[in-house]
Amino acid sequence: MDSDRDWYDWHRPYADEGSPLTRRLRLVQRHIADWLDERPDRSLWVVSMCAGQGRDLLEVLAGRPDAGRVRARLIEYDPRNVEVARREIGAGNLTGLTVLHADAGDLTSYSGAVPADLVVMAGVLGNISDADVRATITALPQLCAPDATVIWTRTRRAPDLTPAVRAWLADAGFVEQAFHAPEDVPFSVGVHRFRGRPQPLAEAGQLFRFRT
Repeated sequence: MDSDRDWYDWHRPYADEGSPLTRRLRLVQRHIADWLDERPDRSLWVVSMCAGQGRDLLEVLAGRPDAGRVRARLIEYDPRNVEVARREIGAGNLTGLTVLHADAGDLTSYSGAVPADLVVMAGVLGNISDADVRATITALPQLCAPDATVIWTRTRRAPDLTPAVRAWLADAGFVEQAFHAPEDVPFSVGVHRFRGRPQPLAEAGQLFRFRT
């Protein structure tokens, strides 16, 4: 994972409930909560790429009596964020969740955690090259169980890649469930359902590298 950005400090805007980052987080969390409400399964698998401090999933599960049916792997490279997420998991007694200190761009990081019923890609697609965005989307059937949901985010700053992202997801076997593009901020949040055929996870390979 190649990046000079401080991914621990990147979380500071969450302290402001009105910040664009927090607004984006609330949208992602709403869709995670809706997904849980729509899936009565006794056991669900979640994978979160570049999970940061895990706020997307952990804050949702902290308020749910059915959190015990969720198993998840949060993949994060920054060790400080890993420790924050692990503390939150312990405080919430979320025994089915683990945080893997690893590069989410490396396919081996997903071994034993896929196929997943939910894949969260928040803060990923806007920090990698366009070619890596397409490669990651193309590889998603290796991470998804039948009827899985993918929640993703991406900036719409010019040149806006979101039309291509949505088209590439369709080509990979996904059907769009929701797409949020607020007029006053450049972020977008998408939700897609997997209708294609799952593929086995490759033994090795690189999905993406973060840009410096």
